[in-house]
Amino acid sequence: MATAQEIKRFRRNLADELDSAAVYDTLSAVEKDDERRRIFAELAASEREHASVWREKLAANGIALRPHRRSAKTRLLQTLTRTFGPSLVLPTVAAAEYADRDRYAREPGAERLSAQEQQHATIVQAIVAKNREPEHDHGHEVTGATESWHKGATSGNDLRAAVLGANDGLVSNFCLIMGVAGAGSVNRTILLTGLAGLVAGACSMALGEWLSVTNARELARTQLAKEADELEHTPDAERHELALIYQAKGIDPEEARRVAAQIMRNKDEALNTLAREELGIDPKELGGNPWTAAAVSFGLFSIGAAFPTAPFLWAHGVPAIAQSVALSACGLALVGVFTSLFNGRSATFSAFRQIVIGLAAAAFTAGAGRLLGVSIS
Repeated sequence: MATAQEIKRFRRNLADELDSAAVYDTLSAVEKDDERRRIFAELAASEREHASVWREKLAANGIALRPHRRSAKTRLLQTLTRTFGPSLVLPTVAAAEYADRDRYAREPGAERLSAQEQQHATIVQAIVAKNREPEHDHGHEVTGATESWHKGATSGNDLRAAVLGANDGLVSNFCLIMGVAGAGSVNRTILLTGLAGLVAGACSMALGEWLSVTNARELARTQLAKEADELEHTPDAERHELALIYQAKGIDPEEARRVAAQIMRNKDEALNTLAREELGIDPKELGGNPWTAAAVSFGLFSIGAAFPTAPFLWAHGVPAIAQSVALSACGLALVGVFTSLFNGRSATFSAFRQIVIGLAAAAFTAGAGRLLGVSIS
């Protein structure tokens, strides 16, 4: 008979496999590409096969199985997939698969499952890499899926950035409002402070994002112009440099020189490839649109900042403060659930931690506001 700790591990493995199968089922249902839809369906079936292994182990130990309840993280991933499509969540799924690729490596009798989990990680990474791959990217033929996935994961953190942007607005305005409330200010002053903090913070975030993207685009243009000049005047050196880059990635020297020579036949193609391989720049994007980035940053910060401010529109005094704390706690919990998609912890733990830290920061600010209010008075 298995020990209590082993039974607990079997249960956890079963739940994780069923959650993964549910996510892949949703990806398969939403995916428009036939080949990827088939791959997601096969991954879901494979995860269910893994689940049957742990179900049998539990049954062999006389454990009665309850109907599976999907975790909050799984339901969130499914909702995001249905709402925004597979592209938004695939980097998160790929990162989770990569982190769990060796989860069964030390599990007795689970060698086949361990090998299949590693295959799953490779497959999802390759799909993410393909999503990020520009058309006619000859360089991808020799760089491999794993490295491209790392690039894609780095630039594919839109969901993470969105969550952190909303969290900034929520926490900063929550603390600001509690500080003013702690100083004994009247409802009108607190409301005006909250609204001013919302607008000022959103504008600051938007301007910062606009400057960041604009500067990145200007730097990219300067680097591309320099690369184009070198390509025009020293093509042999650029071809040699490109071949060395491929050799450094582990490609056979002869093959690397052949691919580099083929790419250099077309100057536009050569510039695009050199930009990606040497500079890490996608010439078609150049870091994104600064106005879009600013608008998104403004909106996300405003959404977060609205949580602690809203109650003062319809309530006054202590009830307004209590509602502000409660609504902010709900917002912090929601942020915590979203962050569980990236940190590998459970949604419950992440939400609880987010609430505790946010409330502690607000309490500290309220105390500071009270002391300052008394001193100023």
